[in-house]
Formats: sequence, C-alpha cells, structure tokens
Amino acid sequence: MADTKGMFDLTGRVALVTGASSGLGRRAAITLAAAGAQVVGLARRQDPLCDLCAEIGAGSAYVVGDVADRDALPALVAAVSTPFGAPDIVVHAAGINTRQAADDVTPEGWDATLALNLSAPFFLSQALVPAMKAKGWGRIVSFASLQTTRAFPGGIAYGATKAGIAQVTRAMAEAWSRDGITANAIGPGFFPTELTQAVFADPDRAARNAAQTCIGRNGTVEDIDGPILFLCSNASTYVTGQVLMVDGGFTAK
Repeated sequence: MADTKGMFDLTGRVALVTGASSGLGRRAAITLAAAGAQVVGLARRQDPLCDLCAEIGAGSAYVVGDVADRDALPALVAAVSTPFGAPDIVVHAAGINTRQAADDVTPEGWDATLALNLSAPFFLSQALVPAMKAKGWGRIVSFASLQTTRAFPGGIAYGATKAGIAQVTRAMAEAWSRDGITANAIGPGFFPTELTQAVFADPDRAARNAAQTCIGRNGTVEDIDGPILFLCSNASTYVTGQVLMVDGGFTAK
C-alpha cells in the first residue's frame, strides 16, 4: 500500500525560506515546520523573524541578511547552514515590485528588482546545490507570478523577473535533477500580502481580480500550504522544471 502520509513527511529535512518575515514566505516556513522540517527563515527584518520563530517554536531559527547582496553570499550560506546543517530545501519567496510604469522605470529600480527576484534565487540555489548533491536529494522552489505570462500595468521590471523565473526553473531542473534535486516554481494569483497591499487597498480592483478566477475569490495564505508541501516533499519526486499556478484559475480564463 502506498505511504500517502509518509511522502509528505519532512522529518529530518532542513528548509531555508527567504522572505520569511511576511506573506507567502512566512506561511511557507510555518507549513514546512508543521510537516516536520527544521526551518531557517531568512529576511532583512529581524523583529518579524523573531516572531516567526516564536510561533514555530523548537526546530526553527533565523538569519538576518540580504540575498541580493552577492558579495555576502558565502557568509550567508554559512550562516543559514549553522543551526541545523546545510539546507535540503530552499524556498525563494523574497521579492519586490517597484510598480513603475514603463515610461518611469529607473535603472536603479530595474537593477534592484532583477537582483532580488531573479539573480538571488539562482545564485543562492547554486551555492546550496553541492550539499544537496552530496545527499542525493534536494528541493528548489521559487515564486513565479501571474506576470510570468501576462503583462500588468506598472509591472515591466517585475514581470521580466517572473518570466525569467520560469526559464531559470527549467534550466536548474535540466542541470541538477539527475542528482536528485528538483526545481519548480509556484505562480500565485492575488493573495493578501505586503507585496499586494496596493491591490487589496482598492476594493473594486480586488473584486475584479476575484471575478477573473474560476473559483470566484482571491487567495488566502492557507491556499499555499498544499502546493508548497507537495513541491518540497517526496510527493513530487518525479516533478521538476514546472510552474504550478496557484491562482484559483485566473490564468485559465
């Protein structure tokens, strides 16, 4: 009989979650910890990380750092590997959206968006892969977006990075899946997070987005639990190089 419960069990695994101070990153950390993983939250703000670890309890730790700072990457990898050992799982949830219209995009805004949303997930994964290869098991999960395939106003830099996430996910799968490391991405629809405050602050806009889905509502943070656990566990052993849209059917219409 198939071990349907065991395939989702993360006991003995170490998960690193970037952007764990808020939103879907925070929720991912809580979900993976509930499945048995030891979790390291990584973000730039200490107080929310402290609150996260207080909520999770034993088996959690945090590191304050900036994943977009490439010069600091070796020290950052050492720091996140200290509490429980090298991560088996990395969830790339850190991100920004400058919401600059195409005519107003600045080089600074463009570079900052690419550095955090696209470059950091690759280079951090690259740095963590040797330890995963040594174990013959690893999970890389990045965050794509509705803007991976669709253009939204004020989203040219953000959308470029999220389209890039789809391709870098496929390329990482091609490079590393023979070593037991899967690489996938989740494409959330509209969820109430710090990154989408501007959307949910406009009730009419939020309602229009909900109406665009097949399900008829916007997402809640709990809606990410199953997909993130699936992609981080043995349940997805033969799934790699994919973007799983968790959008209530927004992109199906």
